[in-house]
Amino acid sequence: MVKTLVLAEKPSVAKELARVLGCKRSGEGCLEGDRYIVTWALGHLVELAAPEDYDKAWAKWDLLTLPMLPDKMKTVVIPQSGRQFRAVQALMRRVDVSDLVIATDAGREGELVARWIMEKAGWKKPAKRLWISSQTDKAIQEGFAHLKPAADYDNLYHSARARSVADWVVGLNVTRALTCKYNAQLSAGRVQTPTLALIVDREEEIRRFQPKEFYTLCAKLPGFTATWRDKNGQARIFDRTQAEALVEKLAGKSAVLTEVKRTWKQTPPPAAYDLTELQRDANKKYAYSAKETLSIMQNLYEVHKILTYPRTDSRYLSDDVVPTLPERLRSVMIDRYAPLARQVMAHRPLQTRYLVNNAKVSDHHAIIPTEEQVELWRLSGPEQNIFDLVVRRFLAVLLPPFEYEEVTLKLEIGGETFHARGKIVKEPGWKAAYDRGFSLEDEESPEEEQEQELPQLQQGDSLTVQNLKLTTGKTAPPKRYTEATLLTAMEHPAAQVTDRDQGKILEETGGLGTPATRADIIEKLFSAFYIERRGKELVPTSKGVQVVGLAPADLRSAALTARWEKRLGDIAQGKEQESTFVGEMRKYASHLVDEVKASDATYTHDNVTREKCPDCGKFLLSVKGKRGKLLVCPDRECGYRRSVTQTTNARCPNCHKKMELRGEGDKQLFACVCGYRERLSDFKKRKENKSAGKGDVRRYLQRQEQQQDSGTSAMAEQLKKWLEQKQ
Repeated sequence: MVKTLVLAEKPSVAKELARVLGCKRSGEGCLEGDRYIVTWALGHLVELAAPEDYDKAWAKWDLLTLPMLPDKMKTVVIPQSGRQFRAVQALMRRVDVSDLVIATDAGREGELVARWIMEKAGWKKPAKRLWISSQTDKAIQEGFAHLKPAADYDNLYHSARARSVADWVVGLNVTRALTCKYNAQLSAGRVQTPTLALIVDREEEIRRFQPKEFYTLCAKLPGFTATWRDKNGQARIFDRTQAEALVEKLAGKSAVLTEVKRTWKQTPPPAAYDLTELQRDANKKYAYSAKETLSIMQNLYEVHKILTYPRTDSRYLSDDVVPTLPERLRSVMIDRYAPLARQVMAHRPLQTRYLVNNAKVSDHHAIIPTEEQVELWRLSGPEQNIFDLVVRRFLAVLLPPFEYEEVTLKLEIGGETFHARGKIVKEPGWKAAYDRGFSLEDEESPEEEQEQELPQLQQGDSLTVQNLKLTTGKTAPPKRYTEATLLTAMEHPAAQVTDRDQGKILEETGGLGTPATRADIIEKLFSAFYIERRGKELVPTSKGVQVVGLAPADLRSAALTARWEKRLGDIAQGKEQESTFVGEMRKYASHLVDEVKASDATYTHDNVTREKCPDCGKFLLSVKGKRGKLLVCPDRECGYRRSVTQTTNARCPNCHKKMELRGEGDKQLFACVCGYRERLSDFKKRKENKSAGKGDVRRYLQRQEQQQDSGTSAMAEQLKKWLEQKQ
């Protein structure tokens, strides 16, 4: 009996597909049934060959061998995944396998994973494509009932291959050129470098910023406060003498209400989540990195099956999803979401005008709940948090607009104009889905713009000025990027450029990278030690600042990179040829290498320690990684690195703050800012001893305090000797 081979991207997905398809027998790298054999990749099993696979001379990092431009790109099996590739290849060559279903992730990279395996294994038989947006049993069954010809996705594969080749040709050549030219571990890329440039440029703006002192004048009136504004509507006064003269002029004067304006307004609900918007809100509310959010989403999609496909750039649904909405609402009719879900269900037909837009749905629709019944207790804390964000947004977008009456008052005091603004909520609408603890707005309103409850007043009323208050402030520099605001800047980099033509180009393109790749780009900036965190803020290191200056100017351009991403999208839609784009990338890589070679710039390590590398003898560099401080060798070929401190989730039993793990091997110990110290071995024993209670911890702390009080530390001994010498 002939069988269909199903190729999934990961073992976890393959296991679920096999269960739905009735494949119960385990084989070498597969699960087999009567009609189907389900196998899997491990992410990529095949990748583009390394430079030395084309030319032995390219094995050595040397400026003289650049640029590296192979006539034809080759693929190789990833050594660590060789066994699984051979298992997949053997299955593809079985005589009883008649056709193949590509069931890798339904996106550009998923297509590349499958096609490279098929090409390397020599697949020549028919192939179809499974394209689904959720991993529920129902979605899988419907997907297999409506398989599409694999040829329908050829252009998507060409786009994915063009992206991979462009990153190889540009990234490897420029990275090698920078590293060899400046004798430092430097890297660059078509998306990585302009993203880093955004952070570096913002830091330069902050450095150059000169704060200016200003004053605002507020009048306290019965039941509310009004703010002075000039004829242009500006509330800030930059001249102290003018501000004080204004206070003196208005002292003792009464106020007359010259205008009461009431305006009915409504705010529509926000669009449903795409991946970037979800990563932004998760960073704002929970401080999750973009990578963490994507990882959590993958679990909710693949393991729990309660959310739809995460790597989407669409914030709307298509018409064909609308009939499934009642079932999706019933699936979240639990716990704290039940009252709101019932409220949405009670109004039929469902309000979908803010959720459905066929024209704005690309490969996948917005992230929404699936029809799978949810059991919240099975979710980890972070999973519950991300699920909460998605469910609330899903319910919000199905609710009516937020309706309110805006009231603005204009008053005259001694010939000067004062303003006050308030809001009266008429219908909470979609805002009922959110509590006051989380704001969707990116920026807080300035103090003089804050709304307040206003008393009932009539035009012409005369009011007593109870107090005049002059407040001093200073203009603030631009804010550093957080991961949330950096994701916004990557998605809409037009706001970051001053050139109008560039801005127009950026508005028409998809920004820097894609929703699926932006998290990885940010992670690469951390791992290359180009940026570091200070709280939520992202700050460029000296290395990051220098590499932006050393990289070719073209490569730093957000406009250029966004144009490339637009062209990759055109290839996926059949509007441009892959060969045209790749040909231009080859010429461009050659141009960039020539530019690096001709540069007379220099690179300086400003983080060199006096400790030598145990492997090559060079002085180690002190760097701050994402999870702590490290010592790394500046020599790329050596690659030595050693952890100095690691930020951990272990809590201090004294003050409950997170502790650092310091040292190596048997000498590792936990250290807290409060002074608490504990050897790693003692910490593990304490954790293993389930009966250890507060009393044990208290006694441990008392012993530590007694040791400190006894003055037996090295510092105490040195101090004692110094005092003896003085006497």
